[in-house]
Amino acid sequence: MKFYPILLSLIFALSACATKTKTYTQDEIQTETKKINAFFEEVFQSQLNDSPTYLTYVGSKKRYDELDDPSYEFYKNVTLKKVKEAQKKLKTFNYDALTPQAQLSYRLFKDQLQKRIEGEKYYYNGYVFNQMYSPHSSMPGFMINQHSVANEKEAKAYIKRLWGFKPYFDTIISEMDKQEDITYPFFIFDKVISDSQNMTSGYPFNDNKKKPSPLYNDFLTKISKLDITKAQRQILTTDLKNALLYSVKPAYDSVISKMTAMKAENPDKAYGAWAQKNGRKYYQRRLKQTTTTDLTADEIHELGLKEMDRIHGEMLEIGKKIGVEGEIQDLFTHIKSNKSLFYPNTDKGRKAYLKETDKIVENIKGELDKLFTKLPSAELVVKAVEPFREKSAGIAFYQQPALNGSRPGIYYVNLSDMNSVAKYDMEALIYHEALPGHHMQLSLAQEIQGEVPTFRKLSYYTAFSEGWGLYAEYIPKEIGMYKDPYSDFGRLSMELWRAARLVVDTGIHHKKWDYDQSIAYLKANTPNSEDEIVKGVQRYFVNPSQATAYKVGQLKILGLKDTLEDKLQADFDIKRFHDAVLRNGTVPLYEMEKEVKKEFNLL
Repeated sequence: MKFYPILLSLIFALSACATKTKTYTQDEIQTETKKINAFFEEVFQSQLNDSPTYLTYVGSKKRYDELDDPSYEFYKNVTLKKVKEAQKKLKTFNYDALTPQAQLSYRLFKDQLQKRIEGEKYYYNGYVFNQMYSPHSSMPGFMINQHSVANEKEAKAYIKRLWGFKPYFDTIISEMDKQEDITYPFFIFDKVISDSQNMTSGYPFNDNKKKPSPLYNDFLTKISKLDITKAQRQILTTDLKNALLYSVKPAYDSVISKMTAMKAENPDKAYGAWAQKNGRKYYQRRLKQTTTTDLTADEIHELGLKEMDRIHGEMLEIGKKIGVEGEIQDLFTHIKSNKSLFYPNTDKGRKAYLKETDKIVENIKGELDKLFTKLPSAELVVKAVEPFREKSAGIAFYQQPALNGSRPGIYYVNLSDMNSVAKYDMEALIYHEALPGHHMQLSLAQEIQGEVPTFRKLSYYTAFSEGWGLYAEYIPKEIGMYKDPYSDFGRLSMELWRAARLVVDTGIHHKKWDYDQSIAYLKANTPNSEDEIVKGVQRYFVNPSQATAYKVGQLKILGLKDTLEDKLQADFDIKRFHDAVLRNGTVPLYEMEKEVKKEFNLL
């Protein structure tokens, strides 16, 4: 026992030596930070150059006549190889000798590299073709919305990309054949077939020049603005027709043939991720990636049920204000049967909807200085979803601006069925997708100044972005928006929809809910139209976990806000809070929480 004090002193001394860290000079910190930011940029540019389509997306005209290589061989031998090389090089930098901003970049970069490496084992999970985001719709969408034509050279590049459609689709279909133990949901086939037929309908696929096909119409519209001769225009038009007839048409014929064959083998089945190879591990990994938390599927399911009960209660209070008593379904019936809450399902109704959308956007723009000190400089425009993809597209979505400022942010709304876009939802939709939602958050992320590398300006963490979007639906209420109780009901109905997603997504992929059970739950517990419910369930089947991000992210942001308001009372500054949430761009929720606590001295 007499040796114990000596031993204890020795342990303390060794511990102190072990935890003592070197102090770095400002010159050393700036030097190491400069080196690692150059490394980040080098890796980003190298990976960017491997994707001609992403180059175009960020506003570059490099490799403007090429498409990506969608093969597993390219993924393994080029993409993944570069990721592993970057991971090895990252370890050579001194984390302690970096600025706090560079340390955050280090952590995010390390995390992203590791997730991409771990993802290789799940490369063949999921559905290559589906009704939401697969090549048959994303490729023409890319050509129409991303490939601008400013001169004859860029017009020729457009045509050359169309010649790439056939080999591109052939490769994708070949990769599909390597998938094991994956049954595609039955509803995918008809939607993909229909969308593919839309792309090969109209001139020059038939003789009716009055109804041009989508890509033909897009190209002619673009070259009509060029200062070129009639002969040049004719040559381009002839080359375009050949590319459409002998590359685009065969490409879509292959897709239609593949989907038709798969439909014959699987006319009525739909299973969650649990039924795929490594499906349960795949789904839990997806949840971790999507939410940036360690929440289990059971925990998320229970969270959803609790939120459903809370929101139903708030809805019933609004019901009393508008004179509707009874159960929640009585309120839903009243809302859905009130024709005055919907625009006519006509072109006139669509124009009226877009006009009112513009009005709401301008109104919230004038109120943003009550919530933020910094506003995005990127322009925002409102568009209806293009006809060729409106049947399968969601109700509303946002496309962020080009990094170089050459393209504005776009708020898309799907007006194919005006009975699915109620007036009472308009405010919440705009606040989520446009301002102060995605346009605010994603544009500010791209516009971060200083030592922030490009990869961070374009990073995307679903829980943060969609959590912010759902939070952005709510926060205008605190500055006097949602004056109409029906609009406030719309806000709650959209929040209810996101809470229901927690229940249904985990129900499908973890608890083995079937297709009909999932639809029945949403019909019984939400006021959404049957069409929206069906589209929602189909979305959750093909994109496991993504829909859980909204509520998980929103609750984290709201939880931090509530904690600070309770602690600081009148000293709480909402602008300061929002600045802290958004200043680092799109980050995992745990990194956002650190930044907020640091800002308010809670660490």
